[in-house]
Amino acid sequence: MSRARKEIVRTDAPGHTTGWAPTAEGAPADSPAAEPPARAVTDPSAAAFFDVDNTMMQGASIYWVARGLAARNYFTTGDLLRFGWQQLRFRLLATENAAAMSNAKDAALAFVEGWRVSEIEQLTEDIFDELMAPRIWAGTRALAQLHLDAGERVWLISAAPVEIGRVLAARLGLTGAIGTVAEIRDGRYTGRLVGDLMHGPAKAEAIRRLAESEGLDLGRCAAYSDSVNDIPMLSVVGRAVAVNPDSALRQEARRRGWEIRDFRTGRKAARIAIPSTVAVGMLAGAIGAGLAVRRRRRGR
Repeated sequence: MSRARKEIVRTDAPGHTTGWAPTAEGAPADSPAAEPPARAVTDPSAAAFFDVDNTMMQGASIYWVARGLAARNYFTTGDLLRFGWQQLRFRLLATENAAAMSNAKDAALAFVEGWRVSEIEQLTEDIFDELMAPRIWAGTRALAQLHLDAGERVWLISAAPVEIGRVLAARLGLTGAIGTVAEIRDGRYTGRLVGDLMHGPAKAEAIRRLAESEGLDLGRCAAYSDSVNDIPMLSVVGRAVAVNPDSALRQEARRRGWEIRDFRTGRKAARIAIPSTVAVGMLAGAIGAGLAVRRRRRGR
């Protein structure tokens, strides 16, 4: 598969690192979630930024990637359940703090080491078509299309590796993705991250730096998220929209007069709305499962 690779990585004086990856030509014509091709950018100073988990799609993207990998025997369902439950329980009982995020980062380093970037991208494409496409919120995708139709750029922003985010953006016909930057050498992940996880305040900083690089007027930009952890991102743009918000974000959105869009109903909302802090726990749980399988394979 031919792909125009273009990861842009910026590191400022204090050492903050941001990475973003434009898509090559938008979504493939045969993509289950693809809309009509994105229109040309005619308003280069405006853009929209969409969180992924529970905002653009139902549930956590890393969960669906992990489930797809388990179906391909990268690790077992038992591994997922055991490690996922341990991490989910920890995330539900613990408050988010630097130590917890550091633990997730350390686990991520070990998990990706040695994997081919092209393999991860191909697997993500296949898993998107199988498991993620049916779970894209049609209402959120329609909001993104309004920005595209207005000639604006539309970016996904997620804690997932930027290469995975780019695959999702391409499948959705969007401009590109902002995500966590993993070090790559000779086409493989080294097991080291360049900077920190794209989470919380890091998202706001990434948007500021992309805006500076791309000539965006943040006052004319919009951001969409479901999580109270994304208040920094929502606060940095001129138009903030709470999509399928958790209770804390709904309260804050009402206090600040932000728009609220909820595409869920009743019990379905309660079932789907996984806080982003829990998603980080799912990431660590899936990573732990992968490490367990790697140890077993090495022991054979």
